[in-house]
Amino acid sequence: MHAHYLQHVSFEGLGSIETWLRDAGYEITNTRFYEAGVLPSIADIDLLVIMGGPMSVNDEIQYPWMDKEKKFIKEVIQSGKPTLGICLGAQLIAASMGGDVFPNSVKEIGWFPAQATKTDSTTFFQFPKEIPVFHWHGETFNLPEGAVSIAESKGCKNQAFQIGDSVIGLQFHLETTPGSAQAIVKHCRDELVEGAYIQREEEILATPQEQYEAINKLMGKILEYLHTRKG
Repeated sequence: MHAHYLQHVSFEGLGSIETWLRDAGYEITNTRFYEAGVLPSIADIDLLVIMGGPMSVNDEIQYPWMDKEKKFIKEVIQSGKPTLGICLGAQLIAASMGGDVFPNSVKEIGWFPAQATKTDSTTFFQFPKEIPVFHWHGETFNLPEGAVSIAESKGCKNQAFQIGDSVIGLQFHLETTPGSAQAIVKHCRDELVEGAYIQREEEILATPQEQYEAINKLMGKILEYLHTRKG
């Protein structure tokens, strides 16, 4: 089995996803767009993971590789391969499939709860009724045609969505570990200004280990769900 991930900045890697993939027996490769990234043949991968990043999906002029990335994501989804997008990755899925990405009314940075929107459905991934998750985003999106919301929050309506049975997009970061939280704070602390849904650096980094374990466990459930849907 071959999992491939798309990485946009050096400080937003797989986090807890890497451990799950290795334990499940996946070979892992990546495309690092901040270097000389090369995309694989779609036929050679079984699972695609699209990571986050501080840029916008609308920044094609500044990041000329982004148009190529969107086309690749759309082709992977259309091929039926399981696909997971995280933060920018979810926005890239939405944009690739015809949705609009635009600034949210507020930025969400830190630990805030997300709630399930499909609690009575057995057709889609069953998100917990409510769980604190790690956010770091200022944009949101309209759901593309065929997408269904599976989670929301008070600060942002479209927090998680699903397309068919093999594509999931998450605005938040369930893969976050204490180390990856420290890395994003280090590189993006200029965004930690006063705001209704922006925590202070001290609050973000004071989160207990059990909270990381809870979100990493949920990420594992999502990966298992997608894993069982590969062709």
